[in-house]
Amino acid sequence: MNKHEFLKPAALATAVGGMIVGGALSLVLFSNGSGDPAGEVAEKKPLYWVAPMDPNYRRDSPGKSPMGMDLIPVYEDGAGDSDTGPGTIKISPEVVNNLGVRTGTVERQALHSEIVSVGYVKYDEERLIHIHPRVSGWVEKLHVKAAGDPVKKGAPLYSLYSPELVNAQEELLLAMNRNNARLIEAAKSRLLALQIPDSFIDNLSKRKKVQQTVTFYAPQDGVVDNLNIREGFYVKPGTTMLSIGALDEVWVEGEIFERQAGLIKLNDRVSMKLDYLPGKTWEGKVDYIYPTLDSKTRTVRLRLRFANPNAELKPNMFAQITVHADGTDQMLMIPKDALIRTGSQDRVVLALGEGRFKSIEVKTGRQDAGFIEIIGGLNGGESVVTSAQFLLDSESSKTSDFKRMHKEDEIPSSAWVGGEILELMKDHRMVRAQHEPVEVWGWPEMMMDFGVAESVDIDQLTPGTTLHMEITKNDDGSVEITGIHVMSPGGSEVESSEPEGAIDHSQMDHSSMGHGQMNQDGMDHSQMNHGEMEPTEMDHSAHQMQGEG
Repeated sequence: MNKHEFLKPAALATAVGGMIVGGALSLVLFSNGSGDPAGEVAEKKPLYWVAPMDPNYRRDSPGKSPMGMDLIPVYEDGAGDSDTGPGTIKISPEVVNNLGVRTGTVERQALHSEIVSVGYVKYDEERLIHIHPRVSGWVEKLHVKAAGDPVKKGAPLYSLYSPELVNAQEELLLAMNRNNARLIEAAKSRLLALQIPDSFIDNLSKRKKVQQTVTFYAPQDGVVDNLNIREGFYVKPGTTMLSIGALDEVWVEGEIFERQAGLIKLNDRVSMKLDYLPGKTWEGKVDYIYPTLDSKTRTVRLRLRFANPNAELKPNMFAQITVHADGTDQMLMIPKDALIRTGSQDRVVLALGEGRFKSIEVKTGRQDAGFIEIIGGLNGGESVVTSAQFLLDSESSKTSDFKRMHKEDEIPSSAWVGGEILELMKDHRMVRAQHEPVEVWGWPEMMMDFGVAESVDIDQLTPGTTLHMEITKNDDGSVEITGIHVMSPGGSEVESSEPEGAIDHSQMDHSSMGHGQMNQDGMDHSQMNHGEMEPTEMDHSAHQMQGEG
């Protein structure tokens, strides 16, 4: 025996062994919706057989369901599975542990959303002052040299020579020389209106000497911004000379997506980080939510307010912001890891207990960093799978109707549905019909046999009849028609009442009949055999009627 001949049986044995191991593993995981090997199931005696589409239809022996499907055996360890609906799987505790299945509880809690975005530091515009001259003149002396220079309240900014200011001073001195109180008050009011400081007016009143240049001072602490003048510049009313912005408190403007706007409200807590000071976090609040939406970016602007006592935050800095939107409403929530998103459906794997699991459809709402809101499909206190859910879903989704289990009293025993009669079995008081989907029972459109209740006129259920029918589930699992609304009767509903061999009046020549001479009162029609008459050979004119004169 050469090397190749020796390897062929070995390879064959390996392949067969692999198939056996793989098949055994599949049986251990998902054989008949239970965690028992196939050999153990074969040794057990079924308790009863149920219909695949209707677990209420039970029989003591194998057979067919009313829909023509093979009945499924139910064993002692799986007797409760029929109550959970299609798609329920069952695995042993050992397999649950090996798969690493973990569950989370459906519970009510407030939504805690963390909306992450970016923003830019700005001056507090409520404390940003723009300085304009109120007279024309020339800048003789500029005490601040560059934008960004810090200034204190009362510090000199610039000195201005203006003929208008010189004239205003002279008017005050002239009024004082005349000792006219009204003129003095008017002259001082004019100087104040031209933003001349009180200290300058008091000094002028004491010294009684006109100053050719007037120095103007900073109205608040801050930094110089937008410095648009230099010494020697000619300025006039309306010229923006410079701005002073306060930095002890700053604004941060950020943007959020349109779908997030409803989560945020005024005074929500905001945390902020900057790249130039890693590890440090600033705490602020939402100061204003702008009322308009950017049509290009589809975002909403936010104005955030932060304290800045050490002037570490500087205008135009880039920042990462996180808005902590804490809701107050208690909503039904599940861990975000439990949700399985598909292209057309959101679902979770519901843990039913005792190793049973089923995939069901859910409707989701808002979400935060760790949880997601459930609008429909789950109830509080239920358990959902948060780990290994994709493996369980791949098996359950093959046959699942994706509907949660319902209590028996929540499912109606009867339903109205449209259909068409295909066959009438009058001797058995049954019909075969094609019916539309029955959503309340989870039935698809199909053909099946129905019994007909005694209260229903079975003669109306002829083949081809389209109708709305009320179908009812009986306690023994059978389904019968208990009410009908006929929309269109079948073709065989109206039958001919004429016997065979009757006279064909369409071939009779009525024009040659002398009906005017016939005394029909004396005719004994009961003695006439119309079936043997040949209409073409009858000569009505030759008839001698009884009672002729």
